[in-house]
Amino acid sequence: MADFVTIAKQFVEFYYMTFDKNRAELAALYRDHSMLTFEQDATLGTAAIIEKLQNLPFQQVQHRSDTIDAQPSAEDGILVLVTGALMVEGQERPMSYTQAFQLKRDGESWFVFNDVFRLVYPAA
Repeated sequence: MADFVTIAKQFVEFYYMTFDKNRAELAALYRDHSMLTFEQDATLGTAAIIEKLQNLPFQQVQHRSDTIDAQPSAEDGILVLVTGALMVEGQERPMSYTQAFQLKRDGESWFVFNDVFRLVYPAA
C-alpha cells in the first residue's frame, strides 16, 4: 500500500481548501454509495451530499486542521481522523470540530466512502 499518512494529509489539505472555496467541487470526491453524517443527519449519495454541504447555514468558512491521524483499513482503504477549528462568517470565535473519513481506492485515485462530521462543544 502507498504511504497512507501522506495520502491522508494530502487529501485533508485538498478537501478543506476546496470546501472553503467552492463546496460544489467536492462532488468529485464522493460516489453514489458514499455516506455523510453531519451532526447526526445521515445523507447518502453524491448529489444529496453536495446539496447538504451547499445548503449549510453559512457561506463563508475557513477550516484549520490541527491533527490528522491515519490508519490503513480493509480493502486498501484509509481511515482518517481530523481535529481542528473552523471560523464561520459572523462568528467571533472559532468552533472546534472532528471529522472522520473512510477513503477507498477508485483506480488510481481515492474517494470518500464514509464521512462523519461533528462540532465539539465545551462541556457545560
